[in-house]
Amino acid sequence: MDWLNYHHLYYFWIVAREGSIAAASRRLLLSPPTISAQIRELEAALGARLFKRVGRSLALNELGRLAARYADEIFALGQEFTDIAKGRTTETSLRFRLGVDDVLPKTIVSRLLEPVLRQPQAVHVVCVEGTQAQLLPALAVHDLDLVLSDAPPDPTIKVRAFGQLIGESGLTLCAAPKLARQLQPGFPKSLDDAPALLPTANSWGRRAMEQWFQSVDVRPRRVAEFEDAALLQACGLRGLGFYALPDLVAREFASERITKVVGHMGDARVRFYAISVERRLRHPAAVVLVETASHTLSGGARPQVRQTTARSKDDKVRGRAAPVNGPKNSNLNRTGRDTEASSRRRSIRAGR
Repeated sequence: MDWLNYHHLYYFWIVAREGSIAAASRRLLLSPPTISAQIRELEAALGARLFKRVGRSLALNELGRLAARYADEIFALGQEFTDIAKGRTTETSLRFRLGVDDVLPKTIVSRLLEPVLRQPQAVHVVCVEGTQAQLLPALAVHDLDLVLSDAPPDPTIKVRAFGQLIGESGLTLCAAPKLARQLQPGFPKSLDDAPALLPTANSWGRRAMEQWFQSVDVRPRRVAEFEDAALLQACGLRGLGFYALPDLVAREFASERITKVVGHMGDARVRFYAISVERRLRHPAAVVLVETASHTLSGGARPQVRQTTARSKDDKVRGRAAPVNGPKNSNLNRTGRDTEASSRRRSIRAGR
């Protein structure tokens, strides 16, 4: 049996985690030549190099990345054994490295992850964000177990990967309250020359939006484009433009009064894909995510468009908004029953 020197592996692991021999020397309180010698011993034992030269720096090569992954597991198990031996309770957790395409709404990703994290077996999830061009090469060398995206694998990226459609959703246009009040009347024609916050042109969500704009013959004013869905939504919440959300996210945001619905985009759809390097998923967490995704992404009724108009003078005196979708009396409690105190207040206001 070929024995591995775990001291050498540990020094290599620290260098891989710290990013350089200099940083590792400060962490370990050892000189850089000492650490370099330990890594050379490990490479000699393995019969292969673990680093490659990139400019004036060192970077892990393919074997080095694989070695770092094994080292993660080896030293995690060592720490777990030490905890058990010293009487500290511990639970073995399954590591799940998930790549998340920047264009995906984070609310969708969190919902997809929820069934994974609620499994009886403890799961340690590591999420990495980026574009397909950044994530798929990491998937190919097994730095990631699965990638979530709004599109199947990009054929221009020379990586052998398989995309599986795990769900889809309609799209709802939303905006901050003030802008939504301006855009709701006359929708969708009201979108002509209205400020639009859009995903970048390389996303399928953008293509669906452009096709829908053309189908209803409107030309919004494109004020900004984003790869990062979270940044797009943050700008939308500040009233900088209207933006599209999957129905599931729009319904949740509207119910929490984070944003207001402007209108629905007809048959426009956004799709969600799980991308892996194997046709048949083997990682237990990946299997759970994909098997529960359809149910997780299935939405009920589309979020309602709740129009809000300016208050009239009489409404301001009475302290209630002008009714649009039915009366909304602020003096009614949640069960719809008038309390004695609220009745007295209305009488006093009427007397004024």
